[in-house]
Amino acid sequence: MAKYLITGGAGFIGSNYLLQNVIKHPENQYVCLDALTYASNISFLKPLMDKGNFKFVKGNICNLKLVDTLFKEEQFDIVINFAAESHVDNSINNPSIFLKTNVIGTQVLLDASLKYKVKRFHQVSTDEVYGSSLNYAYKEEDKLNPSSAYSASKASADLLVLAYYKTYNLPVSISRCSNNYGLNQHKEKLIPKVIYNAKHNKKIPVYGTGNNLRDWIYVLDHCDAIDLIIDKGKEGNIYNIKGNKEITNIELIKFILKTLNKNEDLIEFVDDRLGHDYRYLIDDSKIQELGFKHAYDFEEKLIQLIKM
Repeated sequence: MAKYLITGGAGFIGSNYLLQNVIKHPENQYVCLDALTYASNISFLKPLMDKGNFKFVKGNICNLKLVDTLFKEEQFDIVINFAAESHVDNSINNPSIFLKTNVIGTQVLLDASLKYKVKRFHQVSTDEVYGSSLNYAYKEEDKLNPSSAYSASKASADLLVLAYYKTYNLPVSISRCSNNYGLNQHKEKLIPKVIYNAKHNKKIPVYGTGNNLRDWIYVLDHCDAIDLIIDKGKEGNIYNIKGNKEITNIELIKFILKTLNKNEDLIEFVDDRLGHDYRYLIDDSKIQELGFKHAYDFEEKLIQLIKM
């Protein structure tokens, strides 16, 4: 039996993690801490509200007093930090909130984890911290080269997590994952935005030529990988989590339109995003050595999403 703190648990990836694990592991206790900002939705967690091993707390990870009180009362064994500002476009327009949530918020959680002797602090990061790559697959020990305020804030948080391991011996781990898709994803993200706009016959904005490459992973594969890292991964280590489908943005959009029997004239090319990375490419051999395998097929799950 273990008690988990899941921060950002009413958001996209966090809610999927909770919906899967609260029911799958009734022997464990799960506390969700979420500020319920625009990208979160308490209704995602409705199926869990009557479960005896689940508790929801509304609050911000930057709130030092709230976090300290929560850790003192609950005595968590494991902390998984999903909480983050994550939309790159928003980070271009308003970097400060990304630094506050993604860096300061992480520091508040680390301090509490250290104070109350958490057995594992896991930081959910992103492959964007490595920057763009044409052909070289980044390994976990490679230099970080973020391009946006979002990826810079995540890279900063990663370094802070590792510093707490090296300085204070706090048991930590970090995962850097490629693009997620699945249920509960906010409509500002590429796949849900394209599906929504196509269904409502609205123009679909495409940055630049649309030839930027992204690697996609189904959200529950990501959640399984995180559990594997916590269970079998080494403290103080980083693990890349790769998807099983690399595709250009324009090919992805055309696939969604074709599935919905919509005309490609809905596509509208717009000025490219500032600092737009062409391709994220990571080496996932380290997590494969732990036994990770994808359980979900890209096209099958995407078609399910499109037809919902």
